Amino acid sequence: MAKMTGGRFLAETALGYGITHVFWMPYIGPRVIMELESLGGKGVQVHSEKAAVYMADAYARVRGGPSLCMAQSVGALNLAAGLQDPYLACSPVVAITGRETQIHQQRHAYQEVDHVNPFAAVTKYSAFVSKPEEFPVYLRQAFRAATTGTPAPAHIDVEGIAGQMVIDQEADVEVCVEEPFGRIPPFRPMADLASISEALEVLGRAERPVIVAGGGVTASGARAELIELAEKLSIPVATSLNAKAMFPSAHALAVGTPGSYSRACANQTVSEADLVFFVGSHAGGQVTNGYQIPAQGTRVLQLDINAEEIGRNYHVQVGLHGDVRETLRAMVGQAAASEGNKTWLTRVVELVQAYKEDSSEHYNSDVSPMRPERLCKELSNCLPEDAILVSDTGHAGVWCAQMIDLKSPDQSFIRAAGSLGWALPAAMGAKCGAPERPVVCFTGDGGVWYHMTELDTARKAGINTVTLINNNHSLNQEQGGIEGTYGQRSSASDAHWLFPEVDFVRMAEAMDCFGVTVNKPGELEGALDQALNAGKPAVVDVKTNVEGIADRAWMPQ
Repeated sequence: MAKMTGGRFLAETALGYGITHVFWMPYIGPRVIMELESLGGKGVQVHSEKAAVYMADAYARVRGGPSLCMAQSVGALNLAAGLQDPYLACSPVVAITGRETQIHQQRHAYQEVDHVNPFAAVTKYSAFVSKPEEFPVYLRQAFRAATTGTPAPAHIDVEGIAGQMVIDQEADVEVCVEEPFGRIPPFRPMADLASISEALEVLGRAERPVIVAGGGVTASGARAELIELAEKLSIPVATSLNAKAMFPSAHALAVGTPGSYSRACANQTVSEADLVFFVGSHAGGQVTNGYQIPAQGTRVLQLDINAEEIGRNYHVQVGLHGDVRETLRAMVGQAAASEGNKTWLTRVVELVQAYKEDSSEHYNSDVSPMRPERLCKELSNCLPEDAILVSDTGHAGVWCAQMIDLKSPDQSFIRAAGSLGWALPAAMGAKCGAPERPVVCFTGDGGVWYHMTELDTARKAGINTVTLINNNHSLNQEQGGIEGTYGQRSSASDAHWLFPEVDFVRMAEAMDCFGVTVNKPGELEGALDQALNAGKPAVVDVKTNVEGIADRAWMPQ
């Protein structure tokens, strides 16, 4: 035991778990940041609590371990709102908030609000710490909870509006880092051999099998094992957005992303399959387009590290409870090679080819303003081979699912799990987690408006990301629904989805960042190269066609 402040304890513990960056909103625990920086870490002070969470979310996902964000009492509920995204993304974010002292609770104290209920909705663990002696107990549990099973955020409320009753006070405490809980997954249990044998037998009998790979493949680092199993058994593979980088887009067995953000060929393949093997996927509403693809009653296998998820959304013929990488490895070792059903494999190739042909007009269009499909083509071709691509939700997510191909095994992809505007600050968190790699944020003008102020944070903190804006001065994804409500297009309906044309380059330059405008497809490669080599945060403002609206998800007739 050593006498130290709660701030020193938190700083040493964070670094012990591999957390070098803490994302925070003043005014909470400046002593934590001071102590962290004295030990070689860094505090990233942001302009809003949500941005702090989004940075921590991407930081955790990129480094494959827990992260830390902090906010004072009055900002705690903003932090809780932001935790929705890592909660949906199964990301191990640990949140620290200040809380009004106990003697002032339920007395209309300044800035006093309930923290229990908001955090209960978006965490798997929440605790209150009233003095520094309690910190070791509850912080340890927070890291354990955040990283085990299905990862998810954890929360600790500390006494004092700025946490000062814990962070600034001294106690005899011991820094104890439990190494397994500094990564996800902390342990790698393998599914039992009997279940593996049964699953392989069922796969062998299927006439039209397909694998649907989810975020669990990414979290487990099981890309190689997924490819090996698919090739050995000759089974087509669909990848959720969370697993987009886990299977080569040009592979003969690749069918793209299924669900609501999807390629038609992926939904068609999964719909026609007589057996679907969900690997590290919750089989949730997005990847199944509202639990319709595959149809209920389709034979299903499911592999997940969390037994609670197996069979939640589809009746499972065989459930495999275990780590994705270790279980797929065992399946590869036990499986007999198969050439698959030639008729089925030919059909899948035809579906993929038909989708590409149907998309080719816009994908290769030279019109100006640029079609977003052509923007995706250009970005696919010039994205650095070791880049991390960070995508917003909405149209950005749909375009990534439908049109962007990751062409190098060293490229990574993460995306917003829920909230528009996530990507810009998330890209900053990703860069903090992997400073040696280029990080490109893919968003629209609708998304960039949420947190553009964080470019100031990026410049001050030296976080040199590239924000690529699909700028059609609109939320055109909403146009159809709004005009349907109004009965026709009018100035009144336009006000709800059209934005004024804004010079984002000038806005970036006003914050001492780099900016460049792209008007034509051939300009993107050079502009992206300039941005990546600018030596400061950069914005690439791509002027695109407002009529570029993504196709709705394919559904069986």
